[in-house]
Amino acid sequence: LTPAISVLSAVEGLEIATPALASWVIPVTLVILIGLFLVQSRGTARIGAVFGPVMLVWFATIGVLGLSQIIREPSVLAAVSPYHAARFFAEDVRRGFVVLGAVFLVVTGGEALYADLGHFGHRAIQFAWFGVALPCLLLNYFGQGALLLRDASAAENPFYHLAPGWALYPLIALATAATIIASQAVISGAFSLTRQAVQLGYSPRLQIAHTSSREIGQIYVPLVNRGLMLLTCVLVIGFHAADTAQPTSSNIAGAYGVALSTLMLITTLMFYVMSREVWRWSFARAAIVSGLFLCVDVPFFGANMLKIRSGGWVPLAIAAAIFLLMTTWQRGREILGKRMQEKTVALKMLLADLAAEPPIRVPGTAVFLYGTTDGTPPALVHNLTHNKVLHERVVFLTMVTQDVPHVSTAERVTVKAIGKGFYKVVASYGFMDDPDIDDVLAACQVRSLDIPIAGTTFFLGRETLVASDRPGMRHWRAELFAFMSRNALRATAFFKIPAEQVFEVGAQVEL
Repeated sequence: LTPAISVLSAVEGLEIATPALASWVIPVTLVILIGLFLVQSRGTARIGAVFGPVMLVWFATIGVLGLSQIIREPSVLAAVSPYHAARFFAEDVRRGFVVLGAVFLVVTGGEALYADLGHFGHRAIQFAWFGVALPCLLLNYFGQGALLLRDASAAENPFYHLAPGWALYPLIALATAATIIASQAVISGAFSLTRQAVQLGYSPRLQIAHTSSREIGQIYVPLVNRGLMLLTCVLVIGFHAADTAQPTSSNIAGAYGVALSTLMLITTLMFYVMSREVWRWSFARAAIVSGLFLCVDVPFFGANMLKIRSGGWVPLAIAAAIFLLMTTWQRGREILGKRMQEKTVALKMLLADLAAEPPIRVPGTAVFLYGTTDGTPPALVHNLTHNKVLHERVVFLTMVTQDVPHVSTAERVTVKAIGKGFYKVVASYGFMDDPDIDDVLAACQVRSLDIPIAGTTFFLGRETLVASDRPGMRHWRAELFAFMSRNALRATAFFKIPAEQVFEVGAQVEL
């Protein structure tokens, strides 16, 4: 929604500058959006240096434009008093509630501040917000109000009417550049959130490419990029077709308000959980602070719910679909783990059997990737059953994602010698880290377990999932999970394991 409404609202300035270009607004918007998504694979390392200066010029410009109108009509500053808002609601509660939903759009964008916490320190974000963004936005909004007090006909697009005629085209160009940068931030945030969802077990493994050799946070997720491009273009075309009588950005604004008010309400609820479970606040303290936020969030949320029939259902439907996919994957992996655990053999029992009937040991190292730290990897049992051999050294490797963004190299792996050439290795990663087998083997060497990758065979389980009537998951969700599993990125590619050294052991599992 952010790329669609931001780029579209910027390009709509063409209608103000030259009404004859009104029919070009949608095509130009689509060209800009498609171009924006097509260049994602190249990253932003080369042009990222100009983002800051461009946004600084943007905020300074809108601040000056607003200030010029405030000087002409200083009476607008009386709006600071809550008396006028209270009187407006008292005179017509229903209309006031409707206006509340529209007014909410002035704070949209604030939710994106959270997306930057992983890339910038909180002090830098606070300085940029309170020192630059907030003052300039307030000046511009008050300036628009001042303009409307003097000329009500400017209501069709008060922002562009702030500028003199000669400045319209430069302002449109600057607004378009600023909205592209804002859209880029949201797209990059979507990539980052997707990687975190994969690491936390709420999404299938996806192809993730790094677009910068210097900035580890700059990544590109092809599937997400294609999906966002398709949805964004469909939104622009769909909302334009739904009501051609008013600007398309106004049509999308309803959906945007529903999405953002819901997000902010959920953020407050998550804040309560965080304060109780992580910060260990008392119930009273957490409830009071969260309650203050809810006093603001709930009225805005309720006001925006009035827009559901006029397009607000779109973000809710998209969110429901994504939620279904994420919970299906998480629940499916949980059930799959239980099914595999039912077939596993206790490690003590395996070692006892090997001592009683020692198999043929062959030179080299075998690394068995396993999803849990308990039991024996089924791939090892299948290999022993069918091939009757065992490598001189056997390593059980488990990749674990911790509830922190990053895990230091010093804490990357733990190595435990079990005996008889068996080792158990647990590699820990943060939800913003990228698992890498070379990184794991290098960390093992520091722990006195030298595993040369050249002489190592990696054994992976490859399950064929079959939907059944067993309890745990409805048949249609089991089919959906099986489809997602078949189309997930192969473990060899995700963990960067040399494909020619991988031995996959198949198994059929009923869900």
